[in-house]
Amino acid sequence: MKRALLLPLLGIPLLYAAGCGGGGGGGGRVNGVRLSGTGASFIFPMMSKWASEYEKAKGVKVNYQSTGSGAGIQQMTAQTVDFGCSDGPMSDEQLKKAKQKKGDVVHIPLAMGGVVPAYNLPDVKTPLKFSGPVLADIYLGNITKWNDPAIQKLNPGVSLPDMDILVVHRSDGSGTTYIFADYLSKISSKWKDKVGVGTSVEWPTGTGAKGNEGVAGLVKRSPGSIGYVELIYALSNNIKYGSVKNKEGEYISASLASVTAAANASLKNIREDLRYSITDAPGKDSYPIAGTSWAVCYVDNPGAKGKEVRDFFHWCTHDGQQFCEALHYSKLPKGLVERLEKRLALITNGK
Repeated sequence: MKRALLLPLLGIPLLYAAGCGGGGGGGGRVNGVRLSGTGASFIFPMMSKWASEYEKAKGVKVNYQSTGSGAGIQQMTAQTVDFGCSDGPMSDEQLKKAKQKKGDVVHIPLAMGGVVPAYNLPDVKTPLKFSGPVLADIYLGNITKWNDPAIQKLNPGVSLPDMDILVVHRSDGSGTTYIFADYLSKISSKWKDKVGVGTSVEWPTGTGAKGNEGVAGLVKRSPGSIGYVELIYALSNNIKYGSVKNKEGEYISASLASVTAAANASLKNIREDLRYSITDAPGKDSYPIAGTSWAVCYVDNPGAKGKEVRDFFHWCTHDGQQFCEALHYSKLPKGLVERLEKRLALITNGK
């Protein structure tokens, strides 16, 4: 794939709902049933491709909006869509709120990907190397110049500019933020104590932008900037991104293989409810800022469309996996697919 390709040229239709009324408004009709979802921008390119291919295969239209993981969880909980998508699993408090409103919620892993440190340094041709502590200090506001000794030490021989670092982060509730913050919390006690983990955090410094699209756009047009985005957004916008030092001391770039390595290394620690983390995974080939995008929905589907939603998720996690690699997402490990089938079976048409 040429890195300058834009999303529409990747064969991804940009799908937006005309509106999301109660019970899953917007979207196509299948025997009078509407299907709609909203949430993570991380999974948006993949979800758009899946929606296109699912319509071809099954004659079913699925309408998905890229609104951010926080909005996906909120709208699913409020029953204004049939499902939400999030790159951070719902918290115990969020699950409690949903249970009080409509009942239990299931998490269905859909695909995996890497979050990359994307930067704009036109005169630096050599791909940069980063470590977790350095990324944490940049986002804590402790490292403010590109030629800071801490960055230079990781990149010997590279002429780094005496330029202020423009830190770019998400302004909306974001699963990509969750993955990034989860990683930083594991490798930096300063980050864990001051900022912590969440889809929304109190940023010590930087400028916010909405969605992976917004962060990628701001980084692309702002020399001296750094932001964190899902891999395809760096590739499709032709933005440079760095490798990251992993748990074993290896500098690893995000790729299908390195994200898959992180996923496989994390399988034994995955909980039964499928809420888990694969950041900072062991293994010399594991990319450390790797994550999952989940679909979340009520066990008892409030729109009496449990079968249609369940069928779509089953297709995405089985037949639909063949489309992942072309968009730089990693397929779900076989062991995880076997486990998620039990969760899928819980989804019903509701009452």
